Amino acid sequence: MAQKNRPPSTEYKQSSIMSNVLFGSRWLQLPLYLGLIVAQAVYVFFFGVELVHLVSTASTIKEADIMLIVLGLIDVVMISNLLIMVIVGGYETFVSRLNLEGHPDEPDWLSHVNANLLKVKLATAIIGISSIHLLKTFINAENLSDKVLIWQTVIHMTFVFSAVAIAYIDKLMHHPEQH
Repeated sequence: MAQKNRPPSTEYKQSSIMSNVLFGSRWLQLPLYLGLIVAQAVYVFFFGVELVHLVSTASTIKEADIMLIVLGLIDVVMISNLLIMVIVGGYETFVSRLNLEGHPDEPDWLSHVNANLLKVKLATAIIGISSIHLLKTFINAENLSDKVLIWQTVIHMTFVFSAVAIAYIDKLMHHPEQH
């Protein structure tokens, strides 16, 4: 009983200081997430520029060109969605809680986000972005070489196989008793 009233040892104080420094270092990621918010603002500006370009030239350009511009706009939206997943999910997972419980706009996925789920969601978003790029390539195929078409398809399929592998590994890690 007398030992409970003793002051903490020097070793405990050093360990506690080190733990606080290590745990506090997560806040070094905050400028990275703020930088991604700035990058998203750049994408919003780019979207606006492309939208104005589309509207101002709609009566004078071919349908295929309109489709390419619209696919570019969709691409920007998908990249923006990817940025939101990284910013919100990464901050919530690695830096600090956002305390959005009960907020009407809280994303459903945020309540159960973890590093593995974030990887799967990011891989899926990358496949979507890659699909848009591949579709743009196929629409413009007559202006491209077969080598470009083949390589873009190979790269896209690599993204698909990688995402499937990440999802499978995540499933194995969360349900090892079933495998």
